[in-house]
Amino acid sequence: MVLLSPSSGALKKLLNICESYAVANGLRYNAQKSEFMMFKPDKIRYTDAPEFVLTGVKLHRVDKFKYLGHWVTADQKDNADIERKSRALSVRCNMLARRFAKCTEQVKITLFKAYCQSFYTCSLWVNYTQKAYSDLRVQYNNAYRALLRLPRYCSASAMFAESRTAGFAAIMRARCASMMQRTRDSRNTLLCAVVDRWDSPVLKRWIGLHALT
Repeated sequence: MVLLSPSSGALKKLLNICESYAVANGLRYNAQKSEFMMFKPDKIRYTDAPEFVLTGVKLHRVDKFKYLGHWVTADQKDNADIERKSRALSVRCNMLARRFAKCTEQVKITLFKAYCQSFYTCSLWVNYTQKAYSDLRVQYNNAYRALLRLPRYCSASAMFAESRTAGFAAIMRARCASMMQRTRDSRNTLLCAVVDRWDSPVLKRWIGLHALT
């Protein structure tokens, strides 16, 4: 469970509500596994943080944590999550290349689509460096070359077109467009308000992915 609050005082009230609910319903929170994080605005850096207590135990402050498979960081950047995806992609591709080296090309392509194109939570990436994003794209292309034993410097667009496999850019556009559509179709007014704002980071990335250059 995640609690979000605009101030430390409001967060303490939320923690008190959780404790009261737990007592009333026979539940117990594990404070040893609970943490808190303070998001940092661009021009403000907090050196000290207030003390937060859950069930009498002081909570530990962290700069990042993984929630539902996605890394959330205090500086609100997505580099850590992108780098994690790049490492995971490398591991999966190496495994496929070793175990299925003697399979036919069609089998390898099917395996690649199943194991190397998920990019879970990539539609949430809105604040990252071009180096981190480019490294992931290169890793994706190289993974396909390694699995199908193609020349290292062959054209990425050509090899994906010949096998009718989605390239990196196509996957990113599809994932982001899918999230935009599902969010806009949601009955949750907060989600709709966030995604439809003209200054929304998600909308900005969606436009950037689909803009013609």
